[in-house]
Amino acid sequence: MAQKQQKPKQQQQGAVKQQVVEVGETSFPSQVMEIIGSMGTREGGRQVRVKVLAGRDVGKIIRRNVVGPIRIGDILMLRETEIEASPLKGRKR
Repeated sequence: MAQKQQKPKQQQQGAVKQQVVEVGETSFPSQVMEIIGSMGTREGGRQVRVKVLAGRDVGKIIRRNVVGPIRIGDILMLRETEIEASPLKGRKR
């Protein structure tokens, strides 16, 4: 019969885990300044205006498309800051 090795429990009650976010060479933090509108037939994404917080384009405000829940003040990690999303066409929602 194979023996099972028991792993010691190292979890402590009340211990707080810290999440460390590493900023890679190709990711730049940016803060959501304004939600411009919804896009898609089922409004699956939103177009937002973000302010770049690090990298060579610090302080630049650009328009980006975002999928998923988002609100003003959130931090997005962008892979590139040079290309801006095209403006939404049609009515604003």
